Amino acid sequence: MPGIDESLLETMRLPGARGALVADWISGLALGAVGEAPGGDAESTAAETAEFARLAVESGTLAPATPAVPATLGTGSSPPPPPGSEPPVQDLILTTADAYHLLRFVSTPFDSTVFLYLWLDRTDGNLALARIRLAETADRLVLG
Repeated sequence: MPGIDESLLETMRLPGARGALVADWISGLALGAVGEAPGGDAESTAAETAEFARLAVESGTLAPATPAVPATLGTGSSPPPPPGSEPPVQDLILTTADAYHLLRFVSTPFDSTVFLYLWLDRTDGNLALARIRLAETADRLVLG
């Protein structure tokens, strides 16, 4: 089972991969990064994509509440998913004129507040393949 560095290097083998990182969507901190980052700064990318991830997870529309995860839309203090549970959102895809931005939430035994982010060139990348591989990488990722 690969750790963060190995998972990021594996992700960068995808055709069109420009950069990748693992971040915590609660704190916005990058736990690891490789390749380029939009705007040139991996820490800023981690913080901004974490905000995007947090909005999706806290959304009552995009991630409907279940009895185990109460909706707290607008409070800014949504609790993380219960330990060992699946994140309420699997992945997010944002497309721009020249790139795809993929976020894949990682299920962990503790709090599931981690996600993988991939910046993929739209000309050279394959969105379907990237989504499948990112999901496989997230399933094998070992944090710790």
